[in-house]
Amino acid sequence: MMEPEDVEPGDAVHPGHPVTVNRYRKIARINHWITATCLILLAISGLALFHPSLFFMTGLFGGGQNTRAIHPWIGVVLFFSFAGLFFQFWRANMPTRTDAVWLSRAGDLLAGHEERMPEVGKYNAGQKFIFWSMTVLILALIASGLLIWDQYFTYLTTIPQNRVLVLIHSLAAVVIICVWIIHVYAAFWVRGTLRAMVQGSVTGGWAWRHHRRWLRELVTGHKVSP
Repeated sequence: MMEPEDVEPGDAVHPGHPVTVNRYRKIARINHWITATCLILLAISGLALFHPSLFFMTGLFGGGQNTRAIHPWIGVVLFFSFAGLFFQFWRANMPTRTDAVWLSRAGDLLAGHEERMPEVGKYNAGQKFIFWSMTVLILALIASGLLIWDQYFTYLTTIPQNRVLVLIHSLAAVVIICVWIIHVYAAFWVRGTLRAMVQGSVTGGWAWRHHRRWLRELVTGHKVSP
């Protein structure tokens, strides 16, 4: 018997009216909200330092000097917080053949014909894209951010190298803000998704509609072939 690949620790089905399905453990939810808070604070403080027209936002952190001092430390917290999410979720986010089919039918999803989509595991191709994009971008941000951290590490680079690193850091920041907006929009667009990260559970109907293969694996206890 093949072990289910999409089932994570804590996932479980509870019979009742309605049926409920555990999707995220409490530690994962706390971890997620710490990461989300860090991303918001980094976006605000980073944008405040990025352009003079946005400098007024440094007032939220006690002024420009405080913002410059706090911003990189929030980045360090983000890195370790997201690392916690990564090690919990990477296995269920590995690409599968079904993801290619899901992407090829994305137009049907946007048109409201979800019944034409293939059965997916715990995460669909769109969610996996968000996960791996966040992984790559956060690595780029922490690596470039450390090397341009004036107080500690700028002696490791030349001025031309520092300028390139600032550009990489800025571009990665803009892209991750866009990815984060897509992530938040999708959470509200698919009704019931936000409940999973707030309460930790979803209804059986939600699981059947959006992540049917994951639900099958939970019920049967073994891997369900795509």
